[in-house]
Amino acid sequence: MIGIFDSGLGGLTVVKEVFRQLPGRRVVYFGDTARTPYGTKSRRLIGRYAVQDAEFLLEQGAEVIVVACNTASAQAMDVLSSRIRVPVFEVVTPAVRAAAGITRGKVGIIGTRGTVGSGIYGRKMREMSPEVEVMAAPCPLFVSLVEEGWTEKPETLMIAKRYLNPLRLHGIDTLILGCTHYPFLRQVIGEAAGPEVRLVDPAAETAAELRRFLQEHPELDRRLRGEDHRFFASDRTEQFSQLASAWLGRETDLREATLE
Repeated sequence: MIGIFDSGLGGLTVVKEVFRQLPGRRVVYFGDTARTPYGTKSRRLIGRYAVQDAEFLLEQGAEVIVVACNTASAQAMDVLSSRIRVPVFEVVTPAVRAAAGITRGKVGIIGTRGTVGSGIYGRKMREMSPEVEVMAAPCPLFVSLVEEGWTEKPETLMIAKRYLNPLRLHGIDTLILGCTHYPFLRQVIGEAAGPEVRLVDPAAETAAELRRFLQEHPELDRRLRGEDHRFFASDRTEQFSQLASAWLGRETDLREATLE
C-alpha cells in the first residue's frame, strides 16, 4: 500500500492526485486530526508525531510513505529517514523543482508558521536555482479555515488578500502552495494572488515524483496494485468524513485510530 499521512485532512489533496496519476494502487491514509495543526508545534514534537504517523501506516501494510504535510516535510525528514526503512517521499522538493522550472525570477511561498520559519523552501530554491528571488509569508489561519469547511466564504477571501498582499507588492510571478491544505483554497488564493501569478501545487508534483519512482521499480509497483483503500483519523468527525468524500468524489469509510 501507499501510506500517506498529514496533520489533518490536507493530505487528501495528495490522495486525490495519487488516485488520478496512479489509478489502481492501494492507499492507506492517516490524518492526525486530534493533534492538528503541526505548524505551531516544536521541531522535536513534530518529529515524534511524524514517526508515530509513519509507523502506524507501516502497521497497516504501507511499503511507501508520503509525508503529505509541509511542516513535517520541512522539520522531520531527518528523523524519518533514520527510523523508517521504506522509501519516504516529501512534498517540498517536488514543488520547488516545479516552481524553479516556470518562474520568471520571483517565487512566493505560503505555508504554516512552522514551514515558513524553517526556511526550507528558500534553501531548496537556492540549491536548485540560486538566481531566483524567494519571499515567504505565513498563513496560519488557512488550515483551520479548511478544516472548518470555510473554503468559499467571503471572509476567507478577505484573509487571503491580507496574507498575500506583501507578496503581490513584491511582484511574485509564481506561488507555491506550501501546505497540502491550501489546494482546498485554490480558487480563493488564485483570486487573491492575481491572474498573472502561477500556482504550484505540491500534491500534484509529489504524486508525479512517486509515479516516476514506481516506473523505475516495477516489482514494488505490482505489490501496490488493488482497490483496498483505508482512511484513518486520530479524531474521527462527521465533518472530516463529509469533506473527504466530497473532495475525493467517493465514499470513504473513515475509521478512528489512536496513536500511543
